[in-house]
Amino acid sequence: MRGGVVTLFLCGDVMLGRGVDQILPCPGDPALREAWVHDARSYVELAEAASGPIPAPVPSAWPWGEALPVLAAAAPDVRIVNLETAVTRGDAFAPEKEVHYRMHPANLPALEAARPDVCVLANNHTLDFGRAGLLETLDALTGAGLPVAGAGRDAESAYAPAECPVADGVRVLVFALGMTSSGIPGSWAATADLAGVAYVPAATAEAAAAVVERVRRVRSPGDLVVVSVHWGSNWGYHVPREQIRFARALVDGGVDVVHGHSSHHPRPVEVYRDRLILYGCGDFIDDYEGISGYEQYRDDLRIAYFPSLTAATGRLADLRMVPLRARRMRLEPATGEDSAWLRATLARISTGVAITPGPDGTLGAARTTTGAQEP
Repeated sequence: MRGGVVTLFLCGDVMLGRGVDQILPCPGDPALREAWVHDARSYVELAEAASGPIPAPVPSAWPWGEALPVLAAAAPDVRIVNLETAVTRGDAFAPEKEVHYRMHPANLPALEAARPDVCVLANNHTLDFGRAGLLETLDALTGAGLPVAGAGRDAESAYAPAECPVADGVRVLVFALGMTSSGIPGSWAATADLAGVAYVPAATAEAAAAVVERVRRVRSPGDLVVVSVHWGSNWGYHVPREQIRFARALVDGGVDVVHGHSSHHPRPVEVYRDRLILYGCGDFIDDYEGISGYEQYRDDLRIAYFPSLTAATGRLADLRMVPLRARRMRLEPATGEDSAWLRATLARISTGVAITPGPDGTLGAARTTTGAQEP
């Protein structure tokens, strides 16, 4: 914490399984049960056809690429990622799923390279290999000293926040939850005696009130609160009205940052009551390179979000966004043209927020006095 300001690192989905797992030093079983692809190495071949050879096995830090020096330069106080893969050797494919992600536990150094303070697990791939796969995931992350939020061995641990001490008595509490709209089956919900995710069926007023009450019970004076939400469809910029109402209800109830994810590309940014709402951060690391069909969304472009919060109040002091580009399953700096495209797109879809250019192709955001989204 510097000058009474706490800086976070937030990003979208970190998918180190499937094709990415295959290029790492300890690839797991490549077998898949998808309708068209039966071997995870096929995703590596697609990426190579699009961008050139990948020198597999790559160093563990390879997928993060230039994001690592960006993180080092930003020096955030708390790093939060949505880990969207099971960490397991298991082969019990969840029968109700069409796509399954797993990374071999021996490849955890690929996650550790980014030094996350919180790994959010409330998403639609955490139980791709059943509850046994989730328990192995929890054991692997705990064994590596990586705190989790949004999943646990029972409901109490799944819904509990990760606690990140910063300095001078300030903590960042990270709550995480996942919704049906992102593809999470209701059967994945954690219960009193079953491992699972922190599950919310829908973005209702009642659900928001329950989250706010959970925050109230745990929060102490001086705590900053982030609620990380896996929700919504994969493609498109439209944010449903109920999601806007849900996010704003969280802020009204004292939440300082709403960290949304699930979409494969960035969605609108909002500053509501001087608090940051990210409706969709887009993917950060994945194996989608070379897959065609949604080129208009430029899902090869990724954003590292660095919101800075005033420690005393939780208000957004600054938001810095660093554009990156996925190539050869590695993050590279975005070009000036790429950054300009992202700026124009975010400006077009984010009403009530001015998206501003910064140094070296970075972007900023500030609330304007008019044009707030309709709830």
